[in-house]
Amino acid sequence: MTEKTTTGPHPTAPRQALLTRGADAETCADPSSVMTLLGESDGTGGFTSYRSAFAEGTVGAPAHFHTRATELFFVLGGALRVLVGEEVTVLGEGDFLAVPPHTPHAFAAAPGAGADVLFVFTPGLGRFDYLRLLGRVLRGEADPKEIAESAERFDNHYVDSPVWRTALEGAV
Repeated sequence: MTEKTTTGPHPTAPRQALLTRGADAETCADPSSVMTLLGESDGTGGFTSYRSAFAEGTVGAPAHFHTRATELFFVLGGALRVLVGEEVTVLGEGDFLAVPPHTPHAFAAAPGAGADVLFVFTPGLGRFDYLRLLGRVLRGEADPKEIAESAERFDNHYVDSPVWRTALEGAV
């Protein structure tokens, strides 16, 4: 399968279609979720896509932002509590959220619920390696400083969010 795209009168190089069969997808697990790595392509116009299943009461990602990537969320089932900027809301099954670059955000399973979420980043920037690293750190197999050292490579920048801390404490 190939796809040929054009921009104006000049065609761009053909891109290969990507198909990942569910049975063949790599999975990564950490204490908060099981991630199914669906596909990624680096470069301009690239993407990363994975599915995460969060158990009830688990926290997904602390407050962070991306400088180059837009992060897309589609809730396949359950409910996901999210921080976007300074606002906390709950996404339910069928809800879609697009978080543009430079926007602080965070997510966790909503209180009393698990969540099944499809994530897409564009551009992708080889984020599967970040997810693998995150899993190793959370399992105690790698040093947490590796995450901080990889911030530019994976376009993942952690920030402090009093609003998110309060939400996780159950006050929001």
